[in-house]
Amino acid sequence: MKKSHILIIVVIAVAIGIMVGTAGDASTYVNFDEAHKLAAAGKTKDIHVVGQLKKDAGGHIVGIEEGADRVSFSFILVDDAGKEQRVEYNEPMPPDMLKSEKVVIVGSYAGERFKASKIILKCPSKYQEEGINA
Repeated sequence: MKKSHILIIVVIAVAIGIMVGTAGDASTYVNFDEAHKLAAAGKTKDIHVVGQLKKDAGGHIVGIEEGADRVSFSFILVDDAGKEQRVEYNEPMPPDMLKSEKVVIVGSYAGERFKASKIILKCPSKYQEEGINA
C-alpha cells in the first residue's frame, strides 16, 4: 500500500471518530417531566426545554423575579405539555425576552429547580411577514 493511501485511510478514520463522538452531544427538546426523569437518571449534560413564559388571563407575563444580586433572575416557563416550572438564570435578562413567542432553556435540574445556563429566544417579529403598502 502506498503512503498516500494509508494517510487517506487515517484521515477518514479520524473524521468518523469525530462524527461519532459529537453525535452523543446532540440534544432534543424535552418537556419538564422528561427533563426531571433524565436528571434523576444521572444525566449531567445540558437539557433543552422549550416553552412559553407564564401569562395571566389578560395576556401579561407573570412570575419574573429579580435576584438579590440584581443580575440574576428567575421566571416561570410553561412547557408544551402545560407543566409550569420556575427557572433560575444567573445572568441578566436577555433583551426582548418579554416579547418572545417561545423560549428555549438549556440547563439542568438542581433539586426541584431548573437552573438555566443558556436562554434562546424566538421573537415573532423576526419571522412574521410584513405587508407592503403600495
